[in-house]
Amino acid sequence: MTFSIVARSDDGESWGVAVASKFLAVGSAVPAAAAGVGAIATQADANLSFKYVGLAHLDDGATAQVALDRLVEEDEGRDHRQVGIVDSDGNAATYTGDGCFAWAGGTTGRSGERGGYAIQGNILTGPEVVEAMERAWTSSEGQPVERRLLAALAAGDEAGGDSRGRQSAALLVVRDGAGYGGHDDVAVDLRVDDHAAPVTELARLLDLNDLYLTASTPEEQVPVDDALMAELEELARADGKDDFATWVGSENYEMRVGTLPRPAWIDRRILEIIRGGGSAAQA
Repeated sequence: MTFSIVARSDDGESWGVAVASKFLAVGSAVPAAAAGVGAIATQADANLSFKYVGLAHLDDGATAQVALDRLVEEDEGRDHRQVGIVDSDGNAATYTGDGCFAWAGGTTGRSGERGGYAIQGNILTGPEVVEAMERAWTSSEGQPVERRLLAALAAGDEAGGDSRGRQSAALLVVRDGAGYGGHDDVAVDLRVDDHAAPVTELARLLDLNDLYLTASTPEEQVPVDDALMAELEELARADGKDDFATWVGSENYEMRVGTLPRPAWIDRRILEIIRGGGSAAQA
């Protein structure tokens, strides 16, 4: 009832899962990942314990295939399970039980020097879904891993996806120090629980995630001189805020502006937003 891709980035720094299904809140069930350890998707008649037990096996040093073999061997419901795993070194493994509803299957491969992927699905319109996902992943080399995962998911969706229709989708990406403020490893954790076009909605949310929850690169930073600071204060007051620092806090742009209250720089997109009226929704 699901199609997914589990992958490690080509630079070896990120792990992630993208998944879609005709199933409510698929992101609550299928994906799990830990930076430096690996990532896993458990689906079909999903055994949710696979996520935690599988990551524990990987953390203990098991390869993706060894971890998968252990999960399957210990599970009496193995014939109805489907699993994809990528380990810390980018090795990938996928499993489809004989009892999974057709069409069901998967594939694995390597990408770059350190990357790897496992793609799998069940109750699909056909093998073309997995094939399209693999082509999208391998042809998107050089893009951020979250964009590659989303591209693969979108390709599978366009190729037919879940034969029963669409309902939910999710994207999970981890890498060391990538979380909000750098305090955990979660770079992206987005879920569309119930939507007519969940993959399209997931793409919209990823754009917002980049804006709100990732830090500006040096190329995106506009220096703030005295004249621009005065303009920012005036624009903030025009938007009903006491000052620019209050505006930044109320709009949640802390990761896109230098240290307040007198920032040395502002992200060019945030500058466009405040000049255009105050919020990303209006920009």
